[in-house]
Amino acid sequence: MRLLTTPHIAALCALFISAMTAAGAATWPFNPPKDEFSPDALLDLRSLNENVAGESGFVRRSDDGGDFVLGNGKPARFWAINTTVQNTEVENLERHARFLAKRGVNMVRFHGFLQPKGAQSKITDVDEAQVKYCWRLVAEMKKQGIYTTISPYWAFACKIQSPWNVPGPAQRNDAHALLFFDKTLQTGYKAWLRALFARTNTFTGIPLAHDPAVAVIQLQNEDSLLFWTFERVHPVHKKTLGGMFAHWATNKYCSLARARSAWRGEEANGDAPDEMTLGFLTTWDLTQPQKGGKAARAADQLRFLGETMYAFNKEMERYLRDELGCAQLVNAGNWKTADPVLLNDVERWSYTANQVIAVNRYYTGGIHNGERDGYAICRGDRFTERSVMTDPTFLPVSLKQVQGYPMIIPESSWVPPLGYQSEGPFLVAAYQALTGVDAFYWFSTGKAEWQEPATGGIDAIGKWVCATPQLLGMFPANALMYRMGFIKRGEPAVVEHRSLPAMWNRTTPIITEEKSYDPNRDKGTATASSAGRTVVSQLAFLVGPVVASYGGTPQENTVADLAKYVDPKRKTVRSNTGELVMDCANGVCLLNAPKAQGAAGFLGRLGTIRLADVAISCTNDYATVTIVSMDDTPLRASGKILVQVGTQARPTGWDVAPTKIEQADGGETEGFRIIDFGRPPWAIVKADVQLALANPSLNKATALDPNGMAMTNVVSMTLANGTNTVVFPRNALYLVLEGPAAALSAAPQPAPGAPAQPDEEPAFE
Repeated sequence: MRLLTTPHIAALCALFISAMTAAGAATWPFNPPKDEFSPDALLDLRSLNENVAGESGFVRRSDDGGDFVLGNGKPARFWAINTTVQNTEVENLERHARFLAKRGVNMVRFHGFLQPKGAQSKITDVDEAQVKYCWRLVAEMKKQGIYTTISPYWAFACKIQSPWNVPGPAQRNDAHALLFFDKTLQTGYKAWLRALFARTNTFTGIPLAHDPAVAVIQLQNEDSLLFWTFERVHPVHKKTLGGMFAHWATNKYCSLARARSAWRGEEANGDAPDEMTLGFLTTWDLTQPQKGGKAARAADQLRFLGETMYAFNKEMERYLRDELGCAQLVNAGNWKTADPVLLNDVERWSYTANQVIAVNRYYTGGIHNGERDGYAICRGDRFTERSVMTDPTFLPVSLKQVQGYPMIIPESSWVPPLGYQSEGPFLVAAYQALTGVDAFYWFSTGKAEWQEPATGGIDAIGKWVCATPQLLGMFPANALMYRMGFIKRGEPAVVEHRSLPAMWNRTTPIITEEKSYDPNRDKGTATASSAGRTVVSQLAFLVGPVVASYGGTPQENTVADLAKYVDPKRKTVRSNTGELVMDCANGVCLLNAPKAQGAAGFLGRLGTIRLADVAISCTNDYATVTIVSMDDTPLRASGKILVQVGTQARPTGWDVAPTKIEQADGGETEGFRIIDFGRPPWAIVKADVQLALANPSLNKATALDPNGMAMTNVVSMTLANGTNTVVFPRNALYLVLEGPAAALSAAPQPAPGAPAQPDEEPAFE
């Protein structure tokens, strides 16, 4: 069951409000001063990190395998970001590391391209500049207690050169699928890994292989034998892989003749049994129901491709460990498949050759069409935008995790031109905590501090940026409540046991996550639905963890009674912890935990939102309000509380007009055409928020600038009947409330509060 199949009237109204609000509402310019990292800052989360990353040893898995722990066994939660500052502003890298640590970051990701770039390079050469970038990044982040995840290879960016002697055409623009089976490319890849990990890092004095500040090694980024790019593999390479398939089939059936008999004579393009080579059914064939011999052949092909990826992943970990001496955790990959229902479990199973499971998963808010829509936002572009809370099946952390393995999202964001961004960090922190996803890496920043709305070089603004006021600016409160464990993990809502034969045969699982969309490799404005139909609602992801176990039988599956948590009439979904409510009818999410409370979305529709210890009154149509204890004490008794408010931000001068946008199915939808993408600085919609806190000990309210320094604003704060009422400053992101610190042991525990409901109950479509 899907909660919403099409946006209801409220969501359609919201679509028109967001893109035009920043242009029409009162705003304040975001011109933060350079952060001097003053000890007088009232907001600085550097102390959450270790003095030096890896000071107690290598990050490892918990005893049950499902989570991260530090070297000393302490549970670790990572708030992470992708960065290229080591490439773009190396002189500011030290400042960048301190800037990130102050805002709650304790992991960065190096996404590099180690292959040599010269036309006359040998395949065993390496891009020394990339090696140095990575070494320096690890060294500087380590000093600020920030770990590094290393992604050294991306097939999309690997341009094969003629002197490499890789079979096939002399030069190719990418290397999709080849690394899994081409021995020549694997030889080069191993040489690149050796150059990066085995040599001494000149910035630390030890090889990366021996450096516990490196937490995770990713073998490769965004490649799979089960994605559409498999169809682009050159026939020469398909023949090589087909030879491997023929030997695999011979081992299974004792001869190719018997294999072909088991397939009832079903043939595929490229079959050459006399040459001991088999062809492959198309990727499309693997996404469709099949019968008879074609179904049998599809099952064998899928098993062969999955086992080929598994074997590669296993061999590369052996190489890293035995030949290079690497002690870090290893992640095989982070990609999707051509069909999340029928193929995803095989992809994830292939990752179990190593210790960490991953997937890249962005939220885009709908459609973005333009000449450069893969990387930039230009005049004339057309787009739609929808808050993820109107259809939370697209929430990036709504993932089917693998039992016994940590789960990470190495790349994600709320991607521009989407204007509903302040909800992102709030929802990630809340539902990442609920479901047990172990790390979420925001993508991406190339600036030491803040990113202005400009790309330079082209007449456009950047698309893949996150160092902005409504994303990075929303890190502190959300990183704090996530890393401190203020939000409970839920009991599993679904545990599905999948046998390997069921996966090879593409038996439909009982649940899977929603299909994601990549503008650089998915064509059209939407992705096709899977031929498979799952039986458990994807709303289960909002109730608690959804887990797959590879082994066992369907009789061992467990599914919570979702009727206890899903209210179809109100279109609400409650977590099984009782701390989270997703209200899809109004596009609002409520958090109600003892040490962290808040609301995100179209808050102006709800009037006063009453949580256990806080009442929120907001007249902004859209905002995100987060209230978090800064002294690890329940809000009702806390002596220091951070209030963080995000609204919307657009470049100064941003202008759009309503338009119709054609969809992949031939229909049309309402959207916007960009008239002017604007200029610096960011214009932030002024907050109109009032809070009432059931904490009479608070006696001081201080507005903070983006660097956590006290502002001169006078903040209204009044005490009456045991409740402090505070008016949030209109031109700020943060407010700190202080009072005499209360002992945690003496603090009364708040009773679960009933989140506010709208005056009228929305009808369920």
